[in-house]
Amino acid sequence: MSELIKVTINGQEFEVEKGARLIDVCHEKGFGIPSFCYYKDLALQASCRMCLVRIEKMPKLQTSCTITCTDGMVVTTQSEEIEKAQRSMGEFLLANHPLDCPVCDRGGECELQEVIFDWGDVEQRFSEKKNQKPEKYLSPIVANDPQRCIVCKRCTRVCDEWMGEEAIEAGNRGVNTVIGTYGGWLGCSQCGNCIEVCPTGTLLDGTYRHETRPWELDQTISTDVYGSDGMQISIGSRGGRVHRIVARDRYVNGLNGEFLDVKARFAHGFVNSEDRLRTPLIRYKKGGKLIPATWDSALALVASKFRESGKAVGVVASPRLTNEAIFALKRFATEVAGSGSYAVADDYDLAPFFDNLSVPLATHKEIRSARTILLIGGEPEEEQTFTGKQIRQAVRNSGAKLIVVNDTPIRLAAQAAQFLHVNPASYDAFALALAGKITADTAKKLGIETSEFDALLKTLGETEGDVVIMFGGDLSPAAQAAIANAAAGFAADTRRVLLHPLPRHNNSVGAHDLTAGRKPLAEVLKSSKALLIGGSLQEKDAAALDGKDFVVVQELFETETTKYADVVLPAASFAEVDGTYTNNTGFVQRVRQAIDPLYQSKADWLITSLIAREMGVDFGYNFAATMAFKAIADAVPAYEGIRYPALKDESRPVQVKHAISAKKDLSKEMDALKASVDKLPDAAEKITETPRVGHKLHRLTTLTSRTPQFHLLAHGNPKPENLLLSPLVQFNPDGTPREAEIAEAVGIGDRVNLKVDY
Repeated sequence: MSELIKVTINGQEFEVEKGARLIDVCHEKGFGIPSFCYYKDLALQASCRMCLVRIEKMPKLQTSCTITCTDGMVVTTQSEEIEKAQRSMGEFLLANHPLDCPVCDRGGECELQEVIFDWGDVEQRFSEKKNQKPEKYLSPIVANDPQRCIVCKRCTRVCDEWMGEEAIEAGNRGVNTVIGTYGGWLGCSQCGNCIEVCPTGTLLDGTYRHETRPWELDQTISTDVYGSDGMQISIGSRGGRVHRIVARDRYVNGLNGEFLDVKARFAHGFVNSEDRLRTPLIRYKKGGKLIPATWDSALALVASKFRESGKAVGVVASPRLTNEAIFALKRFATEVAGSGSYAVADDYDLAPFFDNLSVPLATHKEIRSARTILLIGGEPEEEQTFTGKQIRQAVRNSGAKLIVVNDTPIRLAAQAAQFLHVNPASYDAFALALAGKITADTAKKLGIETSEFDALLKTLGETEGDVVIMFGGDLSPAAQAAIANAAAGFAADTRRVLLHPLPRHNNSVGAHDLTAGRKPLAEVLKSSKALLIGGSLQEKDAAALDGKDFVVVQELFETETTKYADVVLPAASFAEVDGTYTNNTGFVQRVRQAIDPLYQSKADWLITSLIAREMGVDFGYNFAATMAFKAIADAVPAYEGIRYPALKDESRPVQVKHAISAKKDLSKEMDALKASVDKLPDAAEKITETPRVGHKLHRLTTLTSRTPQFHLLAHGNPKPENLLLSPLVQFNPDGTPREAEIAEAVGIGDRVNLKVDY
């Protein structure tokens, strides 16, 4: 436990941790201190000078963000002297700031607006010419109004420390200082965290700009539908439409603070897409068209055909569905179809990992405070972005040692204390060495020196504190089992070892937890005459549906999978349902309904239960997601006793009880690794090119392709000629320019001819 000291604030004495930041202590104890540049867990800036306090025995006012608490410190946060100084600073901040709150997207939730109401001055004495710059675009997603900037530099620090990209920075000096980008265009991952942390309307969401006022939106706390990190989000909706998504922390504390990635924040266009399936569709003959139908006729047909197929009905669940939907599909296979033939459409099967889990899962907070992080394979900066952010901050802000083992020089390797650049697809050899002992032959197969591996072991062995071992889905099942089983062997009295998987999908962990006894996808597809599929298969697997007697698909859109479907049932999106996901740290997180289901869509778990009821089996859900989750908690040991009320406050998340196994005899897996390693070439050409930023984040998928800006990002994020106009006006979806439409869209000579120094 940290040492406690006594600090007096405004005449009240408190016990606080020694070395605590004074501004944080004041906020925790209920003393309001205005600030702009300060942001907890970021490097100090101390430039806005708003957080001034008087500290006894110090000759002048001090910035509380730069002061750490010491025993006996006496602090005053409110006095005429302090208020006068703060009002003067507020006047300076407004020297160039336009008073355009009524038309600013931040109006109503602007930190500058709120602080000036309390600490601002009624008089503006600066009559000099304003530093005026027109609004412009920094990317298809980020808009910029430079004259609103108060140069707090939150955006530049977030871009550096959270993202490691340094895509946005301060330029010029003095009163001419501006926040800008190299070449006037953001060639980054487009996370939008610079927008989130901006205290004013300087950086704006280009997908939401000028749509509504913030106070007109209903805010619904939910969970990201894309990544396995389980980032908390706040869905802003109005009139049955999702207008924007921001990080949950803007309203309530969440595990990811104000961090989100480009997909979680901006790729919500699919929810209200015109391409959504509106009614059930029936293909009345093979090779025919899908014809709109009623729910009653579709359910009756599905039940009839499944009865005819007997126990030859297979069930497949997507790892993107909620826990409730996945468990309902499993129950359908076992209780209704009676086949017990069910699978999960996930290339990364987590069974080898969890079956051999020898140490607990690491939470994201534990990754942030770890002393050593061993990353084997994977690319978290593209696929598990919050995990990547925690790694970067652990290294950048806390001095953690990062060891990267990868066959590709991923971007995180630049921040690693040690980078083991192994031969392509040689992770089996590394797992064999980590779980056993390095040999000259194994090192040769890996393409490294034995001394490099010895240095890795030395770093692990000298660590005092937490060691986090994480690996991605590019490792074979045998390699995952070996590493998960061997992890406990690196623990010591002063060293705790934790594991962190890197699954690809938002509910990969939940899908594993709830489908014990599942079969391989290929086996289910091959052995089944009829199939019920929740979500879609990977495109490479969809062709296996050709020739099946009867296929039913629950989906939002027509996909490669629905091409083979005899019946397609319209499913509701994550913004239209109640449910849960389980993230890669084992936290069970709520998904909350923000809008009513669009058209005739229904929640996936409800669709499955309606089919079951049509076939004479009642799951007992009574149309309530709470009952669907109760069935999970009653049947799955790891979820025992959990109920929705326990999941109400995600600032205190609930972690499922994954079993920790003792060291196992993995001779079978080790033999498989040895056989695999023997087949590896003795020499191989290494991959030397670092993947471009966003090469996975910006991919066009069934969901992301419904947000127009993603088409430009996927096609190289071309820079337009005129930054004053939306890139969507200047480019076709494939990135080619639209010359004629630009001229027509502008139509105002002074904007076309406006000379702006970018």
